[in-house]
Amino acid sequence: MDMSNLHATHHFDVIIVGSGGAGLSLALSLPAHFKIAVLAKSALTDASTFYAQGGVAAVLDETDSIQQHIDDTMIAGAHLCELNAVQQTVEGGKPSVDFLLEHGVQFTLDEQEQLHLTREGGHSQRRIIHAADATGRAISTTLVQRAREKQNIQIFENFVAIDLITTQKLGQTGDNRALGLYALDENTDQIDTFLAPFTALACGGAMKAYLYTSNPDIATGDGIAMAYRAGCRVANMEFNQFHPTCLYHPQARSFLITEAMRGEGAYLRLPDGERFMLRFDERAELAPRDIVARAIDFEIKRLGIRHVWLDITHKPAEFVKEHFPTLYARLLELGIDITKDMIPVVPAAHYTCGGVVVDEHSQTDIAGLYAIGETSYTGLHGANRMASNSLLECFVYGMSAAEHIQAEFKPDYQSPNVPAWDDSQVTHPDEDVVILQNWDELRATMWNYVGIVRTTKRLQRALHRIEMLKREITEYYQDYKVSKNLIELRNLVLVSEMIVRCAMQRKESRGLHYTLDYPELADELRKTVLTPPNFQVETPLVNEDVPA
Repeated sequence: MDMSNLHATHHFDVIIVGSGGAGLSLALSLPAHFKIAVLAKSALTDASTFYAQGGVAAVLDETDSIQQHIDDTMIAGAHLCELNAVQQTVEGGKPSVDFLLEHGVQFTLDEQEQLHLTREGGHSQRRIIHAADATGRAISTTLVQRAREKQNIQIFENFVAIDLITTQKLGQTGDNRALGLYALDENTDQIDTFLAPFTALACGGAMKAYLYTSNPDIATGDGIAMAYRAGCRVANMEFNQFHPTCLYHPQARSFLITEAMRGEGAYLRLPDGERFMLRFDERAELAPRDIVARAIDFEIKRLGIRHVWLDITHKPAEFVKEHFPTLYARLLELGIDITKDMIPVVPAAHYTCGGVVVDEHSQTDIAGLYAIGETSYTGLHGANRMASNSLLECFVYGMSAAEHIQAEFKPDYQSPNVPAWDDSQVTHPDEDVVILQNWDELRATMWNYVGIVRTTKRLQRALHRIEMLKREITEYYQDYKVSKNLIELRNLVLVSEMIVRCAMQRKESRGLHYTLDYPELADELRKTVLTPPNFQVETPLVNEDVPA
């Protein structure tokens, strides 16, 4: 039987991989005559946007200013942010809020029926618009609903992107251009071809590379890995943001314990009951996130323990239930009564600050290929992401990409002949335990050696193990029929290697990258850029003085 007949080919004007704030803002900003495909790896709302508890940062109050927001962002990013990207993003605050309101997102209002503005870490003013403490859910569900209503947007759920199709890959000469991609349809277990003059990667970050993460299962660095394999540069992958307190529990892999609990007087304790934060910072449990996360990590490694404890049992039970009703109910389901029991917590990988290098339109090094949101490196976040700037970045750059695509669109575009996916030489794996073993080993290696506190020796050990795993996974990928787990593992091992290689290049401690071997700031401000072996044309997207 000719299996190639089962591989469908789809033709569109724009293919968008990812259904979070970045991907859907692009889809909804394009004109109605564009034929658009939105690919989601699982359900449409299964994206990091949906789980965002914070909000969208925007200068809306008369006491605030664009310059203050720019200054706050530069300080939070340890001055490694690129000023043009910060300015573009901050100036896009009000248009982004208008975009969300026009599409019907219901934000929290104040007594005067105006948008309620809250304040978060790093911000000098109240400038966070939000929908209670579930802003991401409100944005995600609303934009998904709008996308489903559009006749020109076709949604493909449970489609896993595998690799980009480019002119270079097909052996064509001239500038490298994106033609589309191959994707596994989990509904049929077949691999389809998607062709379009424009492809956008809005796949989120890569924090599933770590053993403990706040991210949904989809965050496996797919867009970053695919773009790099296709010939795009990647920058600043060493900057990974960790949240200090994620629940340590086998039945709740991605459950964050809000910082508000420490704000209301909870203590962090070691197994012997010691309040260890007092040894690290005079602000104790109320020190900034990175300091608290480093302290917890230090104690876990020093004592060889799995977690520390968060303790609010010294507060009256009614106070705890009143302030944390959702948390109280959820933990009770897991057998933890927070009015009587301490909570086991570990820091969790939270946000990828680096990514695929793009310009102000989200255009990558490859013509026709865009990267938006956490997949991209715009220069906004620098060495540390400031709270609620990430959702803003999704909308600003999603709308900018839409403008650029409209300007570049040629109605007479003809898709080239692209061969269907060839899996005639592969077999079904006899057992998937190899994938599971490599997955666990990779994430444990990243957690233990490339976590919150690093050393050169740990990074060298990590790279050695990752290179071995990469060889095994590549061999497995070539021999067996692809699955979602195998595709994700292949991407994760490549992205993990990028994180390590970037970390080894940075000979300083700045922002989220902290190494015991280079504890001081370097005099020179430099981004870390990785150039793939098939990189084709030098473009002015990043500073020339940065070593590859």
